[in-house]
Amino acid sequence: MDRLNKALLADSTAIVAGSMLGTSSTTASIESAAGVQAGGRTGLTALTVAVLFLACLFIAPLAGVVPAYATAPALLYVSCLMLRGLVDLDWADTTESVPAVLTTLMMPFTDSIANGVAFGFIIDSGLKLFGGRWREVPTIVWIISLIFLFRFFYLPAGH
Repeated sequence: MDRLNKALLADSTAIVAGSMLGTSSTTASIESAAGVQAGGRTGLTALTVAVLFLACLFIAPLAGVVPAYATAPALLYVSCLMLRGLVDLDWADTTESVPAVLTTLMMPFTDSIANGVAFGFIIDSGLKLFGGRWREVPTIVWIISLIFLFRFFYLPAGH
C-alpha cells in the first residue's frame, strides 16, 4: 500500500502543478494503481506505459476516422459497467439511494458528468438535512454542495 500511496502522490502533484502552470489538466493514468496491483516492483512498469502512451501519439489521428456513432456500443458497455455499483446501495434508505440514482440519471440528461455529480452532492446533503441526519454528512460535502449551489444560481450557464 505504501507504493500505491507514493504513485498517487506523484500523480496528484502532477495534476496540481499542471493546473498552476495553466496547462490542460494532467490526469492520473490508471497505470499507477494497476501497475502496483499487478505486482510492478520497478520503474519498468511506468516505462512500459510511457512507451505505449508515446506510441498512442502517432496512432491518435486515426481515431478521427472513426465516426461518433461507432463509439456508441462502447459507451453503452461502459455505462452498464458503471451501473453495477448501484447493486451495493442500501435501497431501503432513500437518503442513500435517491442521490445515487439521480446522479446516474442527471449525467446523460444534462450531457455533463460534472453537472450529474453536482446534483448528486446537492441532493445528498439536502436529503440528509431535511431528514434530520445532517450530522452524517462530512463537512467537505457541505462545502462542495454549497459551491455547486453557488455555481448553479449565481454563475451564468456555460461557465
